[in-house]
Amino acid sequence: MILILAPNTQPDSPEFRQLAAQLDGLQGITYRIHTERGEEQTLTEIYLIGHTAALSMEEMESLPGVERVVRVSEEYRILGRHKDDNRPSHFEYNGVRFGQDSLNVFAGLCAVDVPEHVEAMMKALRDNGQVCTRMGAYKPRTSPYAFQGHGKACLPWVFELAGKYGIKVIAMEVTHESHVDEIREALRQTGNPTGVMLQIGTRNTQNFELLKIVGRQQEFPVLLKRGFGITLNESLNAAEYLASEGNRKVVFGLRGMKTNMGDPHRNLVDFAHVPTVKRLTRMPVCIDPSHSVGGRFRAPDGLLEVQHVTAQGVIAGANMILVDFHPHPSKALVDGPQALLLEELPGFLEDVRIAREAYEKRVKLARP
Repeated sequence: MILILAPNTQPDSPEFRQLAAQLDGLQGITYRIHTERGEEQTLTEIYLIGHTAALSMEEMESLPGVERVVRVSEEYRILGRHKDDNRPSHFEYNGVRFGQDSLNVFAGLCAVDVPEHVEAMMKALRDNGQVCTRMGAYKPRTSPYAFQGHGKACLPWVFELAGKYGIKVIAMEVTHESHVDEIREALRQTGNPTGVMLQIGTRNTQNFELLKIVGRQQEFPVLLKRGFGITLNESLNAAEYLASEGNRKVVFGLRGMKTNMGDPHRNLVDFAHVPTVKRLTRMPVCIDPSHSVGGRFRAPDGLLEVQHVTAQGVIAGANMILVDFHPHPSKALVDGPQALLLEELPGFLEDVRIAREAYEKRVKLARP
């Protein structure tokens, strides 16, 4: 059960203290407080844990400071979509809106290599009206001998270039709690010229200690990629780990499933789950066509298969696209063969716009 308090209810107010005292008196019930601070108001939700089925909705709504009560009937208590639950399904970060009704493109380098390539990528994004990108500084690899990323050494100049070209959010994978501190410190040293969305990669979807640590910080939003060898339910519960520790600014990423049933693609494309995730949870949904397809295959109609797969996800209602581009794919240190070219960026964005328009027309058609 979730108690939604009146906006701007302060923890030192008489109403809050009275509410806490009454909750402390409930037999077999514990509770967790979650606070979301926006620019104009602070929202507080209290999650009751235990045998809440015996609690009366009317009695809970009559408690001091309580504006509304949501009875949780689904497995995903915090991020889930519950009956009569109209809590917002979006958040804002560094001036960019992330929600189930928005769409943001994160085109960029799978792995940061040299400043010249990063700058060329960011300039192309700015020139095409984009404010988000992906830049991998930490790269977990299957082989211990493969390039593992430049790590914290590249962060200052990556962030400075982002500020120079008006990039507001960079999706960047982290594999250890120390990486969060390094990102925070590099942003501070460079004057916070941009923002970072922490990315939990598919290999760490069930690294529960990392999920807890990343979830406890609320400074950065999180993109959680689906685990490549586990069920959707298991991956959604991984997202719930983040939220249960306090960070509800979570985007769920579909990146294809690890199975040879997807051959010749790198992974079996799972974008049919876009509307499923939006139905089960309030999370925005990201698609990763580059890691799903894994190559620059071109269909007989002239379109790249990456474009076809992207359109499938967008026309199903995706809210974010994570896609590999590179000024010189042959020189890329990671996943060069699947990267699109900078000169292909305008056409890719126009193709996305067409697919998004088709989705919006479908939604309008479905509404009575």
